[in-house]
Amino acid sequence: MSALKKIASAVFLILSLLLVMTTAVRIRGYARGRSLSPGPSPRRRGEPTSSAITKPDKHKGRAPNRSLSRAELKEAEARLSEMGYGTGRVDGVIDGVTRTAIIAFQKYEDREVTGRLSRDDFDAIMSATAPQAKDSGYSHVEVDLDRQVLLLTDGEGAVERVLPVSTGSNKHYNEKGMRGLAYTPRGRFRIYAKLSGWKRSPLGLLYYPNYFSDGLAIHGNPSVPQSPQSHGCIRIPMSAAAEVSRLLPVGTIVLIYDRQSFVSAKDWAAADK
Repeated sequence: MSALKKIASAVFLILSLLLVMTTAVRIRGYARGRSLSPGPSPRRRGEPTSSAITKPDKHKGRAPNRSLSRAELKEAEARLSEMGYGTGRVDGVIDGVTRTAIIAFQKYEDREVTGRLSRDDFDAIMSATAPQAKDSGYSHVEVDLDRQVLLLTDGEGAVERVLPVSTGSNKHYNEKGMRGLAYTPRGRFRIYAKLSGWKRSPLGLLYYPNYFSDGLAIHGNPSVPQSPQSHGCIRIPMSAAAEVSRLLPVGTIVLIYDRQSFVSAKDWAAADK
């Protein structure tokens, strides 16, 4: 029995020594690994952390989208007025008349039509050239159906005023007992009749209508959408209707065209002299 106890004690002692040796080896290996791994280098005061250095800058290379100052708004209004867009008072205030001018500019330049003046719009206005009429040498009106704008010219054919319009939608309609195609005809016409104030028509009210073809007129309307939406008339903003009517006496030549169609009326103008 005593021999067995001695043997058990010896085995226990050997196992204990083995456990101590294994633990020591593990500790030594861990310490060696720590000494081989580079620690963080000391950071100088004010120096950005490594995360700030490696994090990509989403705005890198972009110009800041700053809002326009009052002085810049006045500058844009002045330039729009010079080009014939008619902003009203140049005061740095974006009112209804200025918004109409911005919309006309955006339509003519084939920009996104928002009625708001962004910095991109400001830059485009400051670098733009004045709109040019298709025909020159005589006073007339042009309606560009693709751009959805109206151009008023002086006696030399230079553009004096640009307005946004909404023309025929090219859709069939069935309203108020009337059916037809909402179409604005292309070609050359003359103003043959006009009225002041409101005029009731079978399809709605017209403000200061200037008739150019079979009851179709250039007239003011409270709604001038960005796209063609009328029954065939040429809608212009209410704020400009009275002025436009004054500038379009009976006999005024009206040219209406798109990319595929344009007819000059220089021979008409020559015959009028």
